[in-house]
Amino acid sequence: MNTQDMMARIATGQGFIAALDQSGGSTPKALRGYGVEDSEWSGDDEMFAQIHAMRARVITSPCFGSGKVIGAILFEKTMDGEVDGMPTADALKARGIVPFIKVDQGLADEADGVQLMKPMDKLPALLEKSVAKGMFGTKMRSVIKSANPAGIAAVVAQQFEVGNQIADAGLVPMLEPEYDIHAADRAEGEDILLAEIMKGLDALPEGRKVMLKLSIPVKAGHYTPAINHPNVVRVVALSGGYSTDDACDLLAKNPGMIASFSRGLLQDLRKGQSDEEFDGTLSKAIDQIAAASCAG
Repeated sequence: MNTQDMMARIATGQGFIAALDQSGGSTPKALRGYGVEDSEWSGDDEMFAQIHAMRARVITSPCFGSGKVIGAILFEKTMDGEVDGMPTADALKARGIVPFIKVDQGLADEADGVQLMKPMDKLPALLEKSVAKGMFGTKMRSVIKSANPAGIAAVVAQQFEVGNQIADAGLVPMLEPEYDIHAADRAEGEDILLAEIMKGLDALPEGRKVMLKLSIPVKAGHYTPAINHPNVVRVVALSGGYSTDDACDLLAKNPGMIASFSRGLLQDLRKGQSDEEFDGTLSKAIDQIAAASCAG
């Protein structure tokens, strides 16, 4: 797939984007969930080898290339690795799956009810490498924990600022200002968030394309104005800690949003499963998430 093919696949494809980008501090938890205990690895290299083996098993499962997964978000080390003897991005594209790369370097401490992204000093080099490896887009995450107008405005401004830098490098940025699903004032805060997002979208240069990755909103259909904006390729939803069933039920009430789930996709996979059990479990999750993504 060339860039034009990948743009068309993401813009119009019927399916969802798999989030395979756990990194750093979240990796041990992801491995434990998969059935790999801390005693089975020592040091970062062995830890990342274990998580790469899990991701390679997912990517090479026949159901992953069924057409229902239209994109996949990778961690840098996964991008740098190989699957089926090919660079991971090429292995995905061979299956009709568009590759994205996680580019943020983690979250800053909370202030004004939000966590901004840490300074991204490694971004220019990572963008250059990602372009060379044939990636299509990027993803970067901030977190909103309360309906603080100043904090929400700062999160969105940072996302668009870095997003423009990414677009200038030739990649499509996926902006992810996640709203904590446990926040008591989320409905109010999502009104503020949408208003800030629309301001950011309206300020983009003509023809500049971005994506949005957002928590499934309290009010169904809340993000329709962003979905319909001419600068937006696609709006995807994170599972945010919801179970697969709950995330899919909520997503189905939001036409135009598709899933970009991590836990919701991988939660029932275990290292000890036979290939038949593993593929059957993954296939069931893929079918359920794809159906919720196409419900609108």
